[in-house]
Amino acid sequence: MKFKYSRALFKSFVFTVTIMTPFSVLAHAIMVKSQPEQNATITISPKQIDVWFNDKVGDEYKAVAVIDSKGNRVDNKDVKQEILDGSHLYCTVPMLPADTYTVRYRVVSIDTHIVTGKFQFTIKP
Repeated sequence: MKFKYSRALFKSFVFTVTIMTPFSVLAHAIMVKSQPEQNATITISPKQIDVWFNDKVGDEYKAVAVIDSKGNRVDNKDVKQEILDGSHLYCTVPMLPADTYTVRYRVVSIDTHIVTGKFQFTIKP
């Protein structure tokens, strides 16, 4: 009887540890930083839009698009991934006039899920 009790206790322990152990491999990419910052109001047009994630993202299917308040895409359609920092994507933009812009992004997490998101920034004269 003692052997069965120990085996059941051991199985419960292993199950609990397995569930409580964080698995970063199974986590989706989360945007942790941007430049311009999310909801920022700036006075000078940026030269590029930068987005950082909490972990390296895949280099396939990556996208960053900058959309003006009329729904027009205004970036240079040249999204790149930083070579030494796989969590950093960026694209360049021409001189942008005063407006509110939405930055949309799409990446593949290290767990192979596609993650999309957006944030805004405003340029005031």
